[in-house]
Amino acid sequence: MDFLSLEQSVWRRLQQETRPIALYGMGDGADKILAQFERLGIRASAVFASDEFARGNLFHGFCVRKLSDTVAELGEDIVIVIAFASQRPEVLELMYALEEKYDVVAPDVPVVEGPLFDEAFVRAHQDEMQRAYDLLADELSREVFLDTVRFKLSGKMEYLRASESDKDEVFHNLLRPTAEEHFSDLGAYNGDTIRELLHYTDGKFASVTALEPDRRSFRKLNEWAGANISGDVTLVQAGAWNEDTVQCFTDQAGRQSRVAGQGKETQMRALDSVLNGRACTYLKMDVEGAEREAIAGAAQTIRTYAPKLNIAAYHRSEDFFQLPLLLHEMQPAYSLYLRHHPYVPAWDTNLYAVSK
Repeated sequence: MDFLSLEQSVWRRLQQETRPIALYGMGDGADKILAQFERLGIRASAVFASDEFARGNLFHGFCVRKLSDTVAELGEDIVIVIAFASQRPEVLELMYALEEKYDVVAPDVPVVEGPLFDEAFVRAHQDEMQRAYDLLADELSREVFLDTVRFKLSGKMEYLRASESDKDEVFHNLLRPTAEEHFSDLGAYNGDTIRELLHYTDGKFASVTALEPDRRSFRKLNEWAGANISGDVTLVQAGAWNEDTVQCFTDQAGRQSRVAGQGKETQMRALDSVLNGRACTYLKMDVEGAEREAIAGAAQTIRTYAPKLNIAAYHRSEDFFQLPLLLHEMQPAYSLYLRHHPYVPAWDTNLYAVSK
């Protein structure tokens, strides 16, 4: 398949744009997009925020204003670039409503530092993408794959909505958790995905093993677990990695804390070492770009038990096609599924695996 033929590059389009370009949002996402603008010679004309956040503060030299003030200055014939991420339904509705009146794009920039998903990237990875696409087990997964490519190339939000599904579809049709799950949660945050599992098992489980490196998140996890669950529960303040070691780790961003070139030295653990041969029937990984390392650190568990998998596949541009290839090589018994849950940009695009 010629994946490049699916859409045009949003970056090339913005380079050629003659209308004013206004960024919607501030923060890390906007920082990354403006960095790409500078690299590619794209000029932004304004930055605006939702009315409750527009206080005239400066962001990269722009006075952050309301959309109405931005339109009053630039006119309605503008291109709006969404420069932040959200899964909140009311915010998504606001984003989609903008499309009814304006030309809106949400350029994809990787969560973790790495290459952009642009035309050169697709040409370099065409063969891998085809092999991953061919591995997917159902039609919805293939639709999600193609719509992910279309979105990442074009920045058009319509592709995210075209094939999104909710978590109920995944848990009822694919994962089908039971009261006997031995659950390993890598990147446990404050216990949100433990609570998610318990929602579908009527609060029952066989065991829970949870790793979370961020000190504040781990404290919340520990407090919640102590007050709400009992039984075979193991909580480890450590990040998931391919071996037991120490890495520099930034824990200033809560959910988006990650291994970095500098930061606080943090204990990292391989899941195989933590479990030490104990059973795992359901394994979730959301480890902010360290999914490859976490999979390598769980190789023995995956080969021995073939647990159901729930793995974030969006932190790096290549995750949604390279992670399926990695898992297929490690455990050929898996049927592999790709799902996108409501989020702009293509965050919460997850890889699910179930033994055939």
